[in-house]
Amino acid sequence: MCPGGSRQPWIKSAGAVVAAVAVLKLLLHLYAGRYYGYFADELYYLACASHLAWGYVDQPPLVALVAKTASALLGDSLSAIRLFPALAGAGLVLLTGLIARELGGNRFAQGLAALCSLAAPGFLALDHFLSMNAFEPLFWMGCAWVVIRIVRTGNARLWLWFGLLAGIGLENKHSMLIFGFAILAGLLLTPERRFLRTRWLWIGGLAAFLIFLPNLLWNIQHHFPFLELQANIRRNGRNVDLTPLAFLGQEILAMLPMSAPIWLAGLWFFFFRREGKPFRALGWAWLAAAALILVLNPRVYYLFPAFPMLFAAGSVLWEQWLAGARVQWIKPAYVALIVLMAAVLAPTLIPVLPVETYIRYSAAMHLQPPRIETHKLGPLPQLFADQFGWEEMVATVARVYNGLPADVRARTAIFGQNYSQAGAVDLFGPKYGLPKAISGHQNYYFWGPRGYTGESMIVMQGRQEELEKLFQDVRKVARVEHPYSMPHNQFDVFYCRGLRSPLKDYWPHVKDWD
Repeated sequence: MCPGGSRQPWIKSAGAVVAAVAVLKLLLHLYAGRYYGYFADELYYLACASHLAWGYVDQPPLVALVAKTASALLGDSLSAIRLFPALAGAGLVLLTGLIARELGGNRFAQGLAALCSLAAPGFLALDHFLSMNAFEPLFWMGCAWVVIRIVRTGNARLWLWFGLLAGIGLENKHSMLIFGFAILAGLLLTPERRFLRTRWLWIGGLAAFLIFLPNLLWNIQHHFPFLELQANIRRNGRNVDLTPLAFLGQEILAMLPMSAPIWLAGLWFFFFRREGKPFRALGWAWLAAAALILVLNPRVYYLFPAFPMLFAAGSVLWEQWLAGARVQWIKPAYVALIVLMAAVLAPTLIPVLPVETYIRYSAAMHLQPPRIETHKLGPLPQLFADQFGWEEMVATVARVYNGLPADVRARTAIFGQNYSQAGAVDLFGPKYGLPKAISGHQNYYFWGPRGYTGESMIVMQGRQEELEKLFQDVRKVARVEHPYSMPHNQFDVFYCRGLRSPLKDYWPHVKDWD
């Protein structure tokens, strides 16, 4: 309250601080999202948006629905398809501040928690482009917020909202199961296990199951392709192997080293502080999620969605520790250090710099984002390199296609070795007069050969000696190259005639779930 009993102006309130951080997050992504080009996976999601279904080989249906909605409302430009991920990132900042408030935090705690979510390199990278990873933290932390509200109010009916969020989260990404299991483990390990005796928790679980059921039925109908895909990925060693210590180190880097004292304090808050004890289930949930991810598939970004609740709890604890301190300069100084470190790292995560400037910057600063996969790299990290070369690739294929006689073009299929190549043809091809591409990669396999027979095909990326075993005539007709793209996206293009067996019969052999 201000002198005379008047209320504090809203502009100075905790809500205003958190809102300002969220707006900054949104503006940052809207600015950066217009540069470079489409990320490889975005091309696939746009293709999936043209084939809406209850499931896909490698993801549930929500991201395709988001892509379809963005395209229908705004078009398929970079700015259009990246608006919803940017909004999700801003929403996570707001939600992190809200969790801090629910845990007892005032203005400094809420603002610091929001800032940690904004500054985390992992979130900066994932919120930059369209993917299910941009939305997943909203579902995890939405469920965490509901748990806090249930503990604080005793209102068991709120488990229904937990179930609704969890169910939609499962339609976004199957790893929602990890957080659901982690919350259950947290309840079992604390006095909050009492909620297991209320019917509302089980009704919420039923709601989650019913929302997830269409995707489950799709997977049953298609013999669980997602599990086959995961087994293939583990077998081929595509993921970078991480020891537990290396995994922890990557998490510290991904959440910003200056923020580590905050989220570690969050664990301390849940386990060792009296005011955090009622919410200890969330501390156990974080540990359970981390352990499960380490056992199953330690990709560094799988644990990202669990960190904001630690940012919130840790910020509350730091606010309490500094409340009576004489050295109040610590607060602005620490905030400034977080902002400074985030500003130094941001150009390596989102394209705020021209590409040549970025190359010079990363070399001078000796900064590179952590590697997730073992692919060979060129001058750019994979996160940036996979945004280059796609339209140039399609233009190269178009020159080959449009050089064929008109009657031959009508019977000529364009085959992409992966969903990014095929998705690029589907997105950019119409302005060059190209038909939809075909591929055996991921869900393109289910979309089939589109009526083509194999008598005339343009094949992107392959080895001539292997193609000659399949076709009667094979000619190298072009080369796809781009100085900034991933090395494996620089390849020869072949024109092939006379597939030795009908394409519909050969189609099972093109299946590539990897």
